[in-house]
Amino acid sequence: MAHRQPALHALDVCVLAPTAVLSDHSGQIDGPGHGVLHADIRVLSRALLSVDGTSLTAVRTVSDGTGRSRFALLARDLGDAGPDPTVRVERYRQATVDGVVELIVLSSTAREPVRTTVRLALAADLIDMALVKAGRNGVAVPMRAAPGGLTWGRDGVTVAVTGADADVTDGELSWPIELKPRTSVEVGWRLRVTDPAAVVTGVSTPAEWSRPTVTAADRRLVALLDRSLDDLAALRLATVDQPGETFLAAGAPWFFTLFGRDSLWAARLLLPLGTELAGSTLRALAGRQGSVRDVATAAAPGKILHELRRNSVQLPSVYYGSIDATPLWVCLLHDAWRWGLPDAQVEALLPHLELALAWLADDADPDGDGFLEYWDKTGNGLANQGWKDSGDSIRFADGRLAAPPIALCEVQGYAHEAATKGAALLTAFGRPGADRWLSYADRLATRFRARFWVQDSTGPYPAIALDADKRPVDALTSNIGHLVGSGMLNETEIATIAARLTAPDMSTGFGLRTMSGSAGGFSPLSYHCGSVWPHDTAIVAQALASAGHGAAAAELVHGLLRAAPAFGYRLPELYGGDARSDLPQPAAYPAACHPQAWAAAAGVGILAVLTGVRPDVPRGVVHLAPVRPSPVGALTVRGLRVGGSVLGLDIGADGRAVVVQASGSLTVTDRPPEW
Repeated sequence: MAHRQPALHALDVCVLAPTAVLSDHSGQIDGPGHGVLHADIRVLSRALLSVDGTSLTAVRTVSDGTGRSRFALLARDLGDAGPDPTVRVERYRQATVDGVVELIVLSSTAREPVRTTVRLALAADLIDMALVKAGRNGVAVPMRAAPGGLTWGRDGVTVAVTGADADVTDGELSWPIELKPRTSVEVGWRLRVTDPAAVVTGVSTPAEWSRPTVTAADRRLVALLDRSLDDLAALRLATVDQPGETFLAAGAPWFFTLFGRDSLWAARLLLPLGTELAGSTLRALAGRQGSVRDVATAAAPGKILHELRRNSVQLPSVYYGSIDATPLWVCLLHDAWRWGLPDAQVEALLPHLELALAWLADDADPDGDGFLEYWDKTGNGLANQGWKDSGDSIRFADGRLAAPPIALCEVQGYAHEAATKGAALLTAFGRPGADRWLSYADRLATRFRARFWVQDSTGPYPAIALDADKRPVDALTSNIGHLVGSGMLNETEIATIAARLTAPDMSTGFGLRTMSGSAGGFSPLSYHCGSVWPHDTAIVAQALASAGHGAAAAELVHGLLRAAPAFGYRLPELYGGDARSDLPQPAAYPAACHPQAWAAAAGVGILAVLTGVRPDVPRGVVHLAPVRPSPVGALTVRGLRVGGSVLGLDIGADGRAVVVQASGSLTVTDRPPEW
């Protein structure tokens, strides 16, 4: 029998990492892909609420803040006969770091007392998250009565459900109640998970970043930021062996773990709100930096982790199959230093920086041609190891798949950026090696210019990759936008890329397509071959704005703001790449994670584009270059954090900024930065 991924876009997803509760929009957990997921395990597959066997009709579902969902239901067959329902049921759900709590409130406007029984039918299969993602179900595990509720378990995992004053029978909690006129009655249940073998743990401390106060003429920006910051707070995790080092889980419900590339990009996008998350993410990954070569796990000395799991039915539980996490780690360390990460924290990570840089020139280039490349020879790892890691993502313009080993264009850009920024750190802290890495970057830029640029009927652009035969893989893709911020391109090349990415075949009006609509492999609802990924759009918009292409950046920002209302301002992992001229709102990608760390962080990325804050804390300067005119009209921002200082701006509709809040000794200037 074929299995399909659950249609996540049709579900309510209530999250507080490492817990996710997936239900329909009445709160019922009783369908494909439904359940309470805790890290890598579905600990509850059914929680079906009934009131005396009557049907419950959902009338409202809302996200009620970080990790909370609220469901308003009507028990239409109870109470007074007549057209108007008189018995209302509210479900207040709170995900917790160890499970879920739900309060159920029944209220009545009936003329006579209503006597009924509230029932909660439970079931669990304790299957791995990967099987849930594949649309599979497991065999139900037996439940046994325990004080105040039920308990079950397997392989060291123990789950307990309790309900105050509930009657407990086989797989069910029930509460007989009498609901008097104009009154309400509350019942509730709680689920707790104990897993001694867990590799990640939830975080209960306040978020590591500030929450700025923002107003804008375009109110979509404020709604997007509010929802994004709530979701980001819900995705905070730490590893069990480094409980003090917080990072962002990649996304709900499938990626509740330390995920090198995703955690790094999310922390990088959040730098305008503080450096604490960046510092702890860097340390969490440095603690697992590769030290040996292992073909099975793709580990190598100096390499940064791709993914960590408790147990995996697909990849190794500790897996290093990422070509870009290592240079991105270096880039984040440098950028966090510029934003004010304390020198002592930066200096403690410099030995890891040196190991990461050495990996770029050694293990990442096995054939010695000067480009970073990947090839999974085990057959058990990822066939593609950049951010577009689906098996069909690297294609020629005619739709053919590229053969490995593959050298991705944006990864060469990341390596160039890591080399130059790594050299800056080595110089600033008096360590040797800067000249080597500046020379490496120069040679890489020369090689890239000679090998990657191709041309079609419209004009030149960089290919997405080189294949096994060193041929340019010539599909036009969003990957080239990541080159803009790498320092590897000249102004003419950047202008060429800006024009290509804002042309109709790439810019949909809802964001940036991952692949040109004219490419042979294009499909608007493919994972990486034509869909829109919000983080991708935000990263490219930031790079274009920093390079002086404000109009191009503004177009991409407008696209994300147009898309956000269709998803209740919770930007998903990805959505359809249909043009706005074809659809009035973007099409949902059914299996897209939401919330997802770098998609939520894209909201902060948009704010960075609009404000144009580019700090250089080591030199005591903050450079301002807002997009002109402002894509969101007049804008006020309070509470940005630059080092130990707090920055506030008033930005007019024309994009001109006035500093109205600037603590500390930083000098704010509209001159361009020297770096």
